[in-house]
Amino acid sequence: MKEKKISKSAVQRMPLYLDYLRSLLIKADVSQYISATAISNALNLGEVQVRKDLASISSLGKPKIGYSVLDLSRELEDFLGYSNVNEAVLVGAGKLGKALLNYQGFGQYGLRILAAFDRDAKVVGKTSEGKIIYPIEKFPQIIKKLGVKMGIITVPVQSAQSVCDLMIENKIAAIWNFANVSLKGRKGILIHNENMAVSLAVLSNHLRRYLDTNKKHGGK
Repeated sequence: MKEKKISKSAVQRMPLYLDYLRSLLIKADVSQYISATAISNALNLGEVQVRKDLASISSLGKPKIGYSVLDLSRELEDFLGYSNVNEAVLVGAGKLGKALLNYQGFGQYGLRILAAFDRDAKVVGKTSEGKIIYPIEKFPQIIKKLGVKMGIITVPVQSAQSVCDLMIENKIAAIWNFANVSLKGRKGILIHNENMAVSLAVLSNHLRRYLDTNKKHGGK
């Protein structure tokens, strides 16, 4: 069967569906069914949008019955790659880097950060969680040994591009970038920018408009 092309925005909604279905599995019998309408109402999304998203990854929906919550959860996990552990390494063992390195919650999303790298000899060694921080000079040999294809960048802006280049040179194919800069890659390499400045701007703009609206209505 020819694989359907799924938009980036649809892919970004899939974890929302999965988290909601997982919450249902915790609370109720695993044999339960749920409709696209119920999912759209629970997540405050358009029903047509939800139906289209789910149809792009599943053919198990039954008329007037809906989807098996358990089966749809498994399909979403397979589509997102959560059922297969994605191993990664991290470069930049500062406060943010160490927090990500030691965060246990990534496991439920199929991500396991094996190790970190840093230029500062003072942070090289083993963390309190047992993860190893290597000197950056050992990056090529460690990556070759581990066979990892995913990298996370948590270095200062001025170092981010050189780290990105180093990752690509060592066959890293997917990069999660936390540095506040747009990185240049090459064809076939996915770079996802986790831009905190953009997120903060969206939140701040919303807050400003919310406060302005409240002032106009007498603070109510």
